[in-house]
Amino acid sequence: MPTENSIYSHGDDDPHLTGDALAEKVTRFLRYATLIDTSDMSVIAVGNMVILFGSVPREEDIACAGEAVASVIGVAKVENQLMARGQAVES
Repeated sequence: MPTENSIYSHGDDDPHLTGDALAEKVTRFLRYATLIDTSDMSVIAVGNMVILFGSVPREEDIACAGEAVASVIGVAKVENQLMARGQAVES
């Protein structure tokens, strides 16, 4: 049964995606390949560097998200600025 929103597209195989296209690919991967609640997470790609920011439910999810993103074809560097929900913000 086909879904309305594709989980995977042939463009995801392209190792040369950058910017918005790479950010969309990473976001899809995080939503469908991990068990992390990404509802309060944002993904930005600058070239082939990906920046994660926002919050995740647990402290363990921070490292898990970073490792998952680093495994995506086309990602050269990950800047992980995620925080666990309820974690104090440093001034």
